[in-house]
Amino acid sequence: MSDDRVLEQLAQVLESRKGADASSSYVASLYAKGLDSILKKVGEEATETVVAAKNGEPDQLVHEMADLWFHSLVLLAHQGLGPQQVLAELERRFGLSGLEEKASRQGRSPGVGDLKG
Repeated sequence: MSDDRVLEQLAQVLESRKGADASSSYVASLYAKGLDSILKKVGEEATETVVAAKNGEPDQLVHEMADLWFHSLVLLAHQGLGPQQVLAELERRFGLSGLEEKASRQGRSPGVGDLKG
């Protein structure tokens, strides 16, 4: 699998698990438990990512970040979205200064912003 297609292919797998029996796959069981369970898992993975970074453990940080990305993709799929919408938003922000991007959001939570350097 090429690096540039990993998110797309993973999104397809996650979408296919929506109709699966909850006992047949981990992702199907998350979907069956509903939004609150998915959000809890994203929160847990975010916390574990922060701890790994704080502890200065590069291998553990990569592992936890992969878990966080995975569960974030599950959340997106549950909400009828996918990585393409997130990538499009990042592309939209590319080249904006952080201040310009922040001003364009007017009240939305902080984000990537300054991707031009």
